[in-house]
Order: sequence, then structure tokens, then C-alpha cells
Amino acid sequence: MENQVNSKNFIVNNGVLLGVVSIVINLVMYAMGMHLDPHWSVGLLTGVLFIGFIIYGIKQFKTANGGFLSWGQGVKIGVGIAVLAALVGAIYQYVFNTFIEPDFMSQMMEVQNQKMLDQGLTEEQIEAANEMSKSFQSPTMIAAFGIIGSAIGGFIVAAIAGAVMKKSEEETY
Repeated sequence: MENQVNSKNFIVNNGVLLGVVSIVINLVMYAMGMHLDPHWSVGLLTGVLFIGFIIYGIKQFKTANGGFLSWGQGVKIGVGIAVLAALVGAIYQYVFNTFIEPDFMSQMMEVQNQKMLDQGLTEEQIEAANEMSKSFQSPTMIAAFGIIGSAIGGFIVAAIAGAVMKKSEEETY
């Protein structure tokens, strides 16, 4: 592979685009008043978009690289797209929680408390769950878990896609 294509452009383009699309979905949910308890289809849509952008980014790289792709390149591109999208999302989430909807976390806590009551949990159990979750509600912790989760999900998707799309020069001869 003498003239190998740089993967940076594919990571940046697809990662930023995935992050922006995720922000648009979140803003639509907020405008519709569904941001506290979204429908299951929103999770499905974001999952499909996550997988789709990673696979598309890997495929774009493979095409630009003369049809060649190593498994490692696929993983690097996929994880890069996922992490960059998560960073864009974390910045949006910080702005949303700080400026747009400062009471978001307390509103989410109320919705979760009601769901736990509906499931039959006692007030003591709910209070214990609330105390445990408070340490994970800081913007830094939310961003960290989001980025780590996205990196893990990106690795899984990219590892599978990279293995399926892998093609080396040795295989052509």
C-alpha cells in the first residue's frame, strides 16, 4: 500500500455529521416535549444512525483507498467516528443542561422516581437509588460515560464491519 489515504478526513466528516444529526434529533425531541421520556423508536433511530455512519465512513475510506482496508484501519475509523460524535454530543449536552434547560436533571429524576413508584418500589428504595445516582449526574461524569460508551459501541460495530469489509493487497494476488 504505497499511497495510502489518510483516515482523518473520514473520521472528522462522519463523526461531526453524526454528532450534529444526534443534536438535531435531541432538539426535535425537546421541541416536541418528549425529551424526558422519549419513545423507544428514538433509541432505535439513533442506534441505526450510529451503526450507519460508522459503516459508511469505513466504506468511504475503503473506496478512497483503492478498495483496500485492513481490520485495524476499520476499527480506527469506526472508533474515531464514535468518539468524535460523542464529544460533539457532550458539548451539546453541557450547553443544554447549563443554558437551555438547567432543570433537566431534576426533571429527569422526577420522571424516573414516578417510574420506580409505578413498579412498586418503596420511598426508601427510591431515595437510596436517587442518592446513588447523584454522584453520576455531574456534567463531567455524564460526558465521560457517554464518550466511553460510544467508544465501546463504536469498537464493536467497527470490529464487525472491519472484519467483513477487510481486503488486503495480498488477497488480490
